[in-house]
Amino acid sequence: MTIGAKFYSICELVSLQSGYPFRGSIEESTEGGTLAVQMKDVDPDQGVNWSGVIRTSLAGRKLPGWLKAGDVLFVSKGARFYAVCIDEPPSAAVCSPHFFLLQVLPRAALLPAFLAWQINQPPFQRQLQQAAEGSSQLSIRRPVLESLTLSVPSLADQQRIVALADLARRERRTLHQLIHNREQQLQALAEGLAQAAH
Repeated sequence: MTIGAKFYSICELVSLQSGYPFRGSIEESTEGGTLAVQMKDVDPDQGVNWSGVIRTSLAGRKLPGWLKAGDVLFVSKGARFYAVCIDEPPSAAVCSPHFFLLQVLPRAALLPAFLAWQINQPPFQRQLQQAAEGSSQLSIRRPVLESLTLSVPSLADQQRIVALADLARRERRTLHQLIHNREQQLQALAEGLAQAAH
């Protein structure tokens, strides 16, 4: 299936900023007014698991980049680079410095969910692998990420691709659930046989 697309560098369509500059580890505070999204809270298939995100208090006077629906979090350090498009945070939230916060510019004809999808696909992943730096831990620097190329089709095509990706995600979940159910059924049979033997 061929789709027409225009090519842009990321910085033409997206603003990038670093995550909130926490000094050291993020301290949990039940009274804290801010959710702090960390690597452990994010999965390329599930998005952000808000129920597991800790609350903290922000110390600095610097006004943070608050997260909002449609923002894209990009994991810029570690063994795997990927992006997730977030839904509406349940309350005021920031992300840790392991992420770049990507926000589609108002005039750009680009769906945030499509941006996250494209970043996670093999052609873009190859660009990331070639651009990654570091010996012990690979990372992507901001100017490097900003210079990488996006292929942007029409908004209608973007919507179709995002819908297809959502469908694939749901199918994967259903399949995993079916496999899990079948394994439990077989375990129950095995337990039943073991008890019958006594």
